[in-house]
Amino acid sequence: MVIVAALKYRRRKKAAERMPADFAPPVSVCKPLHGDEPGLERNLVSFFEQQYPGEWEMIFIARHSNDAGLQLAQQVGQRYPQVNARYLTCGEPKYPNAKMYSLGVLAEAARHETLVTSDADARVVPDYLLRCVQDLKDGTALSSCLYRGTVDEPGIATALDAMGKTVEMCAGVLVATMVEGGTKFSLGVTMILRRDAFDHAGGYEDLGQYHAEDFILGNRLAEQGKRVIMSPHIIDLTVPKTTLVLSFRNQLRWMQSTRRSRPAGHLGTGLTFALPFGVLGLLWGLLAGHPLFGFGFLAAACANRMVQALTMLRILDDPNWARYTLLYPLRDLMGSIIWLCSYLPGEMYYHGGLYELTPDGKLRRRK
Repeated sequence: MVIVAALKYRRRKKAAERMPADFAPPVSVCKPLHGDEPGLERNLVSFFEQQYPGEWEMIFIARHSNDAGLQLAQQVGQRYPQVNARYLTCGEPKYPNAKMYSLGVLAEAARHETLVTSDADARVVPDYLLRCVQDLKDGTALSSCLYRGTVDEPGIATALDAMGKTVEMCAGVLVATMVEGGTKFSLGVTMILRRDAFDHAGGYEDLGQYHAEDFILGNRLAEQGKRVIMSPHIIDLTVPKTTLVLSFRNQLRWMQSTRRSRPAGHLGTGLTFALPFGVLGLLWGLLAGHPLFGFGFLAAACANRMVQALTMLRILDDPNWARYTLLYPLRDLMGSIIWLCSYLPGEMYYHGGLYELTPDGKLRRRK
């Protein structure tokens, strides 16, 4: 299913690349920031170096003027005086989801109706903005981008995290889109939409109650019959150097959110991991006195994961495709453990606060 879905996406991607990029409405690029992080300067530079033929602006926002990320954005902006950039503060968030609160302030401050929102860890190519806005010229309500996990500082934990984002996450997105007959959610790393899309989806305050505000936004628009798509343009998602414990904790937070956003789909995800079945096959072979069959079962599971990884890494033009393909069985085993742990009760730290997730995916602050 991943192979078929990936090939469908590749065909659409190639067709979009052949189409003229002749739609250039006035655009406001909205970027919430929260502190400094590895790779942020390169990420910011990639936005300042956009080659967009139409009128556009960039708006950055943080809670306070002394935020390290906001100050870095101002420093980078001084190198690009030709870019119309603004730097705002919003104070402490009024909703549990701090990012959604920032996006609401940004959307209201934007001078243009067409918005491109972007997380701090997104890194893009010079024609990103022009290519992405093409998605709206046919009446699409919301478009978002697949991404490649990108590593600046090598490390096994960081690589496993990156390949999980590229292969596991994006494969699930493409298969869900194929099975459901269209995209019924969005990915918040970057979204292309018009300002009124937030109102159509319930408004900033309501969206700000949920942890996965991007999923809720896309899902509500799709349920209203509005066109929601996955853009043929691919971006980089920078993954800072991390440890296995920290990586596990961050991924567990998102899996717990997915479990509440898409409970049936998340349950079925447990069947899509191959390595646990390979390990069970190996144990059966050893206990039943058929070790060759057991090792063969494990080898087949590893080969299955390598084929999936190779397919996604090549479709998404990941430069590390060879190394990640060989490592991916280990990532698959790790992913299955995180999936299993996502059914345990737990709390999460999110943008400086301690929260719990309610059964409907809302954030509830713990005192």
